[in-house]
Amino acid sequence: MTTAVQKHAQSNRGTLFVEEGELVATEAFPGDQFIMRIRAPKCAAAARPGSFVHIQCDDAVPMRRPLSIMRVVDGCIDVLYKIVGEGLHLLAAKRPGDTISVLGPIGQPFSVSAERPNCLLIGGGVGIPPMVFLAETLQDERWNPLAIFGSEIPFPFELAKSAIATPWLDDDVSSSMPFLEKRGIPSRLTSLAEYQGCFRGYVTDLAEKWLNSLDAAELGKVEVFACGPTPMLKAVAALAEKYSLPCQVSLEEFMACAVGGCAGCAVEISTDDGAAMKRVCVDGPVFDAATVAW
Repeated sequence: MTTAVQKHAQSNRGTLFVEEGELVATEAFPGDQFIMRIRAPKCAAAARPGSFVHIQCDDAVPMRRPLSIMRVVDGCIDVLYKIVGEGLHLLAAKRPGDTISVLGPIGQPFSVSAERPNCLLIGGGVGIPPMVFLAETLQDERWNPLAIFGSEIPFPFELAKSAIATPWLDDDVSSSMPFLEKRGIPSRLTSLAEYQGCFRGYVTDLAEKWLNSLDAAELGKVEVFACGPTPMLKAVAALAEKYSLPCQVSLEEFMACAVGGCAGCAVEISTDDGAAMKRVCVDGPVFDAATVAW
């Protein structure tokens, strides 16, 4: 008899790869943050916003590390990470030309609805990458994405003064993410660290200012997408519930295998049949925020 787990595994056949990727470039930012570009064409071709990869940091570290995909460019994937532990410390020591084993893309991606084109993308810290990937895929006339990113350490990019009008905000809240700014996608940054041009407060504070600026018709077209630390996601879920908005969240959990075998990343999710433990790696990482047992 074929189990539900077996069916789920079979659905991923042909879209999950182990590649000997090549490190193309790495860029360091304050706060021990790094952005790496890895040539992994099979993984890049199958990746979707919300997907992640399981990377071998070094031959001396047997356990892989899960990293969200931030961009896909010419057969390469970009990943952002902050050094936490010996594995990522060794990964940061890699140089262009080095080989990095990549397992991916893994996980259920975000799903957008044509009925809700006003997409509010909220990213916190190392939860920013999936929002960048999602914003990039929404860049056409059907969608109206707004990205709000928060960090209490320096952002892993140079702040750009935005030329995109945001009449719902004071003029002095003008810093944006340069990549999105260049593509004409509005973004604004939040922090309690007094960074120039950033909104002083939490991502949910800034998001609520935008929601309050919308009339009923436009508010009815909003869907929220978020990735970041659990307390932030819980607050985003509460905000979405307050405004009766659908909300998808990408959860962050410690992982061992990242392919559903160990179930070490399981979280409680409400289903039609009651509460169930779901694996963040393959059943997620993206879930309906209203179903998560916060």
